[in-house]
Amino acid sequence: MKPVKFIGKDRTEFAATLRRNVNNYFRENNISMKGNGTLFLKTAILFALYIVPFILILTIPMSGITALLLCAVIAIGMSGIGMSVMHDGGHGAYSDKKWVNRIMAKTMYILGGCVFNWNMQHNIMHHTFTNILGYDEDIEPRAVIRLSPHAPALKFQRFQHIYALLLYGMMSLSLVTKDFRQLWLYYKKGVLKQQNAEPVAEFLTLFATKVLYLFTAIVLPILLTDFSWWQVLIGFLLMHFISGVIMSTIFQMAHIVEGADQPLPNVEGNIDNEWVIHQLYTTSNFARNNSLLNWFIGGLNFQIEHHLFPNISHVHYPAIAPIVEKTALEFGLPYNMKPTFFGALKSHLRTLKEFGEIKTPSGIPT
Repeated sequence: MKPVKFIGKDRTEFAATLRRNVNNYFRENNISMKGNGTLFLKTAILFALYIVPFILILTIPMSGITALLLCAVIAIGMSGIGMSVMHDGGHGAYSDKKWVNRIMAKTMYILGGCVFNWNMQHNIMHHTFTNILGYDEDIEPRAVIRLSPHAPALKFQRFQHIYALLLYGMMSLSLVTKDFRQLWLYYKKGVLKQQNAEPVAEFLTLFATKVLYLFTAIVLPILLTDFSWWQVLIGFLLMHFISGVIMSTIFQMAHIVEGADQPLPNVEGNIDNEWVIHQLYTTSNFARNNSLLNWFIGGLNFQIEHHLFPNISHVHYPAIAPIVEKTALEFGLPYNMKPTFFGALKSHLRTLKEFGEIKTPSGIPT
């Protein structure tokens, strides 16, 4: 696979102007680009939502219905940690202190995931090669969902806009199971060597963290409560299903929507835009004025700002978004934004319907 290069000599002044405008905001207000008290308080609340219901299940006799409701609360806390805490930590945006960022990034383990795999798939591949099929794993074909018009098509995918949200519920659970295969593929491709990672250490860490996670989430409730193994398993699956629907839907509404391009490299392996401008063409914001949503999903509805400034904590996105939008428009560049959550969701479903109906590059109809 050819390395991709971003080329756009005619507009290179945009990146410098944008960076200067955003930096001026932080300098003039004398504030750090990293997290603040708002983020620290949010972290405590989200961890409480994740841990306290689990402790209640383990220590207090309750009905199955009550336990399932608490599993739903755990799922909300789990999603919030993933989107607001782990995500900022993984990008080095949570704190000015590197060791704090490393700890927050490692909260991926308590969500059932793998830090190394997430860093490769999200930080390195998705953020660098956003919406480029073959390079951005986030738009690779997933089971029966087609996330790119350039991917191979299946006939029944014409219905994917109907069943997609249901399958999104499998995303969180897949973190628990797919990581071994994904890490092995990275090893075979030489990715671990490129990242100066020790294969044995990474596989041992993956195995140990998975065992500890599954023991805590499944075995402990079986040992310490009156619930049968199948009741515990139902609660575990419900927790991951709810979390999967929340996180997958939020992430998809940033890139698989109307107005978000999916360009392919030319024969030389080049994208005809500099990287910063490429992010504007492939990314979308939504529900920018929804304060509750902003708080819960870690500013992932400000994906344009996040992709342009991943090292800035999401708590600052509402403030810098008007700066980014104004600068983009001054240069005649797009600023894709859906005003509401449901407007973005409808746009995502319409895009899925379009991808399910269009022809493959070979001309085979879906």
